[in-house]
This record gives sequence, C-alpha cells and structure tokens, in this order.
Amino acid sequence: MEERIKPGDIVYHFKRNLLSKEELEKCPTAYLYEIIGFGKNTETGEELVVYKTLYTMRDVKVGEIYIRPKDMFLSMVDSNKYPESNDTFRFSKFN
Repeated sequence: MEERIKPGDIVYHFKRNLLSKEELEKCPTAYLYEIIGFGKNTETGEELVVYKTLYTMRDVKVGEIYIRPKDMFLSMVDSNKYPESNDTFRFSKFN
C-alpha cells in the first residue's frame, strides 16, 4: 500500500485548521512539519515517524526534532474530542 507521507513532505497537524485567521497571520507556518524519515524501535519493532517543526510558537521552536509512533501519526482525528475539526487525519500533506 502506498504511504500517505514520505520523507521531505511538508505536513500539517489538524489543529492548524482550528487557528483563527489572526493566529495564522501571526504565525503562517503554525503546525507545519517536515518529514525527515521513518525508523523502528530496536526493542519493540514499533515503526516511528521522525519529523521537525517549521514554526516557533508557545513552547515549540523551529527546527526541533520529534519522533512519534507511525500508527499515532497516521491516525484519525478523535471527532468526539475535537468535534470542531473538519480534518480526517491527525497529520495530512500540506498543499
């Protein structure tokens, strides 16, 4: 099955679409990330996504590296917890 994301892709977290117009004007790269690659936990075999931030906001600084389980990264938005979200997935390609 073809992957939805690949290294080099720019993706956004669904919370980007919950920001106001003013917040996006203040930080146009809010919740944008670059996919660095994929890895595997050597102990468990769990697949991981390695990505970096493209923005500075609150306690996040541009260029920070994050690692998240691939299943969580590609998971769907919890519509019960975030009923105001129109996004299907937690992270999606940014156009």
